[in-house]
Formats: sequence, structure tokens, C-alpha cells
Amino acid sequence: MSDTDTPNTEPARARALLSTADMKLLRRALESHARGTEDREELAKINALHHRLGTYVPS
Repeated sequence: MSDTDTPNTEPARARALLSTADMKLLRRALESHARGTEDREELAKINALHHRLGTYVPS
């Protein structure tokens, strides 16, 4: 079998799962949820996620 017998298939281009607008909306939702949360452990997780999302979409 030669190289011409095998199809040259490249993987499909990866597409973003979330848009920039989605990231901004998620950050606002996290901010809103954080205001109503009194659980310090959950608040720490929310703050960390909010920060990570901020690295993709600067405020």
C-alpha cells in the first residue's frame, strides 16, 4: 500500500465551547451568587473560578 492509497485526513479545527460574551455572563452570575453565599468554602471556590474566568476575559 502506498502513501497515495491512504487518505490525508487532518483533525477538524477545534471550536470554542464558550464565547467571550458567555464568559462575561458567567462572571456576573458568579458575582451575584457570591453575594448571597455565606459558606466560606464555597465562596473561596467561587472566587477562584471567578479569577480563572477573568484570565480569559479581562474586566
